[in-house]
Amino acid sequence: MIRDELNRRAQTLAAERSPFVVATVVRVQRPASVKPGAVGLVLADGTIEGFIGGVCAQHSVRLHSLEALESGMPLLLRILPDGPDAVRREEGLITVTNSCLSGGAIEVFLEPVLPAPRVLVAGSSPIVAELRRLGAAVGFEIVAADDIPDGTLTPASGDLALVVAAHGNDEIATLRAGLEAGVRYVGLVASRRRGETVIDELRGDGVADEALARLETPAGLDIGARTPPEVALSIVARIVELRRTGPEDGDRLKPVPDVVYPVTATDPICGMSVVVGADTLSLEHEGETVYFCSAACMQTFEERREPARSDG
Repeated sequence: MIRDELNRRAQTLAAERSPFVVATVVRVQRPASVKPGAVGLVLADGTIEGFIGGVCAQHSVRLHSLEALESGMPLLLRILPDGPDAVRREEGLITVTNSCLSGGAIEVFLEPVLPAPRVLVAGSSPIVAELRRLGAAVGFEIVAADDIPDGTLTPASGDLALVVAAHGNDEIATLRAGLEAGVRYVGLVASRRRGETVIDELRGDGVADEALARLETPAGLDIGARTPPEVALSIVARIVELRRTGPEDGDRLKPVPDVVYPVTATDPICGMSVVVGADTLSLEHEGETVYFCSAACMQTFEERREPARSDG
């Protein structure tokens, strides 16, 4: 029943284009409060739905699930009671120490589920038809103006790309909307001469030079493309290049732009990293906030500082 509910919840999140991580317990060393096969969902705000271990393990699962969302890559999280002093990273594997575990060990597979990157396409032409076909083949969600009742695209900052191949039909308004929304790649299918004319029109329409610098025209990689499939291939390849490797400044596009990497603190008793949130246990000590992974660690801290207060 619980797994069915989580499956339905996962389907709802996917339909809403909300990123999440499927956290599956794949190995447990006794004693432990969770069993192999337990599944939970970790949302982009760090919320955990389902049971994947006690409160101490949840901090590590939450922290590294958000890391998986940020990178877009799955990973195996190994939580040991007597592991390395510092977080140990290997390819696809992270090992952390959690001395609060009751002698057991837990391994959790973290698989990010990300919405398909949106690529907006304006225009009606053979090139647009090929863009729709090739874009879908590489995993993009193609949103075409022709599929919208009023034909108006609404670019958003989270969109991966906007490609305009409208041959002069409402180009200025669509390009301006994409540039002002902060869409990372905005491309215009046009000759260099007409592209320069469009840029001048946009500048005259009040679009800043900084935004215009992000407009590529002719759109796509220079591969000598001539036919509509070749032009579409050059554009899709350029978008893939930008998505996977980033621009010259090395700022690679995040799979989920809105994921905010959490603020963390170190539990002074067990030494593990804890995610700082509204429900994180904490105490004020000597003018600073001290955070804990569990009530047991917080109680130990309080017991240790009581003698110091008495001596004072």
